[in-house]
Amino acid sequence: DCAFLDQSQKLLVQRAQERADFAKKFLDKDYKFDGKTEFTFDPDKKAFPKNADEANEFLKKYIHFQIANYQATDMKIDEAKKNVIKNYERAVKRIQDTKQSDLFSDYLDSFARALDPHSSFFSRDSLEDFEIQMRLSLEGIGATLSSQDGFTVVEQLVPGGAAAKSGLIEPQDKIIAVGQDAKKMDNVIDMDLKDVVKKIRGAKGTKVFLTILRKKGEGKNRVEVSLTREKVNLEDEAASIIYEDKEVNGKKKKIGIINFPSFYADSRRGGRSSASDLKKIIKEANEKKVDGLVLDLSNNGGGSLEDAVKIAGLFYKTGNVVKQSSKDAGRSEQTLSDTDPTVDWAGPLVLLTSRISASASEIVAGTLQDYKRAVIVGGDHTFGKGSVQSVLPMPNNLGALKVTVGMFFVPGGNSTQHRGVEADVTLPGPYSTDDIGEKSLDYSLPPQKIAAFVSPEAYVKDGPGAWLMIKPDWVKSLKEKSVTRVDKSEDFKKIDDELKKAKVRGKLIKVSEILKDKSESKTKKDKEKAARYGNKDLKNKEYLKRADVNEATNVLLDLMGLEESQPTGKQANTN
Repeated sequence: DCAFLDQSQKLLVQRAQERADFAKKFLDKDYKFDGKTEFTFDPDKKAFPKNADEANEFLKKYIHFQIANYQATDMKIDEAKKNVIKNYERAVKRIQDTKQSDLFSDYLDSFARALDPHSSFFSRDSLEDFEIQMRLSLEGIGATLSSQDGFTVVEQLVPGGAAAKSGLIEPQDKIIAVGQDAKKMDNVIDMDLKDVVKKIRGAKGTKVFLTILRKKGEGKNRVEVSLTREKVNLEDEAASIIYEDKEVNGKKKKIGIINFPSFYADSRRGGRSSASDLKKIIKEANEKKVDGLVLDLSNNGGGSLEDAVKIAGLFYKTGNVVKQSSKDAGRSEQTLSDTDPTVDWAGPLVLLTSRISASASEIVAGTLQDYKRAVIVGGDHTFGKGSVQSVLPMPNNLGALKVTVGMFFVPGGNSTQHRGVEADVTLPGPYSTDDIGEKSLDYSLPPQKIAAFVSPEAYVKDGPGAWLMIKPDWVKSLKEKSVTRVDKSEDFKKIDDELKKAKVRGKLIKVSEILKDKSESKTKKDKEKAARYGNKDLKNKEYLKRADVNEATNVLLDLMGLEESQPTGKQANTN
C-alpha cells in the first residue's frame, strides 16, 4: 500500500506553497537586505523548527542568502527579488507536476540506499541516462542543455552532432517549445529539464521541431528550427591526450597527459569502451615517441570493472588485478586477471587522483601502486569505495535495481573501502575535506583485508616486456621535490587557504562573505564555464593550468630524470 506517497506529495505541495507565499510577502516594497546574516545550513547541526515561526525565521535568513547570490552577479536588488520569488513559484509547480511514477521511483531509490550508499533503483528514464553514460552515445540533436530561470538553455553543441552541422542552433539559445510535428508544439518554459530532454531525444532519422528564443543586440528573435536526430558520440566524456614538449636534464622530451573521466563501456556488440580507447591513445603516444605519461583519474568516479582490469594490464606483462568477494556465503573470492602479455606502455607513469577518484579508478591506482608500476600523485587518498555493484533489469520494462554484490581487493590484499588508495606524493586539493569519501556516507560497509595475491609473472627483468619499476628511494626524492614546489606555489596556497577557511567556517554561511568575494567568484565561474563549454584549444589550455595537473607533470619530469640516472635503463625486479 503506497497511499502514503500521495499524502506526502500533498503535504510537500502545501509546504512549498506556504514558503512561496511567505517569500512574496517578505520581499515586498518594505524589504531591507541584511548583509550581516549568518546561518547554519547543515541539517545535522541545526534543530528541526518547532513551529511555523521558527521555520519562517530560518527562511528569512535563507532569502537574504539568495538575494546575496544574485547581487554577487551585479544584479539590481529589484530584479534579484523578482528572481527569488519566481524560483519559489517554480518549485511549487515542479512539485505539483511530479508524476506518480516519479514518486514511486524516488521511494524505491531511498529504500535501496538505506541498504548501502551504492544500491539504488533506476526508473526507465534514469536507466536510459545510465546506459548513455556507459556507452558514451545517444540519439538526439547533440546539444548540452541547462535550466536557467525556467528556460532550457543551449550551453554547448556537440561537434559533429545534428545541431552543430545544421548551423541553426547557437550557444545561449533558449528552447521555448518542442514538437514531434511542426503543427503541434509543446511549451517547455518552466518545464523540468529532464522532461524537455525526453521530448528532444528520439530515434535516429526522426525529426524534432524547436522554437528558439535568441538574443540579438538589444532585442530577441524567435526562430523555428527542424532537425533530424542522429547518433551522438559524447567525445567530451571520452579519454583524450594532450602532448607537451619539455626538458629533462637539458634534453628535449615529449610527454602525454591523458584525461580519463570515466570507465565507460558499451556492452552491445562492437560497442566502444574506455579500455580500447586508452589502448589506441597509448599506441599513438608510442608512435609520437612520447617519453612519459600522466594518467589523470582525478575526476573519475568509476564505471566498468572489466575495463578497469584491462586498463591496469596495459602497463605490466600479465597477472592478477583484483579479487571480488561473493555475495553468497561459503563461496570463495573471484580473481580477475590481465591475461594479455603485451605491455602497451613500459615507460615512466604518473597517476593523478583525488578524493573523488572512486571504484574502478581505485582498482587501477591500487593495482599499479601494489606492483610498483606508477607513482600516485594527488589528494591524500581516493574516495574509498571498495564495493562492487551489479545492475539487474526488472520485468515489464520497469527499470532496474543496482545492487551491491561484494567487495573488491587490490593485489596487496587491501580493500579500498574507507581508506582508498593513499597518494605517494600528496597535494592540497579542493576535495580533501572530511565530508568527501565513503567513510562519511550513511550505511557504508566496513573495510576488510585478505592475503596478498601479487603475481610474480607481472614482472620482467629486462628485454622485451620490461617496464619501469618505481623504487622506494625514488618516491622519497619525488616527494621532497614536490613539497618544495608546492610550498612556493600561489595556486596551491589559495587551495590550502580555502580548505582552512572551510574547516573553520564549517557549514556556517555568512552573507557578507558572498558579497565580499563576488568579483573573484565571477571570474572563477567564467573560467570554469570556459573550461567546460569552450572550444577544444581553450579547454586544453585551462586544463593544463590546473595546479594538480601542472604538478603531476612536474613529478613525471622528475621521474623521467631518475629513470635516466639509473645505469641499465628500464628494469623490473621481482619481489
